[in-house]
Amino acid sequence: MVIGTLMVDKLFIIMFLRQSNVKNEDQYKALRREGASKEKAARIANTPDAGKKGGKAGKYEERTKKDLYQQAKSVGIEGRSKMNKAELIYALRNN
Repeated sequence: MVIGTLMVDKLFIIMFLRQSNVKNEDQYKALRREGASKEKAARIANTPDAGKKGGKAGKYEERTKKDLYQQAKSVGIEGRSKMNKAELIYALRNN
């Protein structure tokens, strides 16, 4: 019996969510519908404040290179140790 692609995708997402510890399943599903990769959607949905709005983060340009490096480290940007401040900002915005 052949299962349609949509059904397979839904089953995969359900299995993925059950196997992983995605903190905010609704946000994960919404991000996937918007085209985010599974990895990016899971990373965003697993942040401590997943699904909450009203962040108070300042502009990247106002942060120190050290702060940007720590942020890049927390989201898993590779090659961050060789990046200057402008490259860290670009990588964080396009990750």
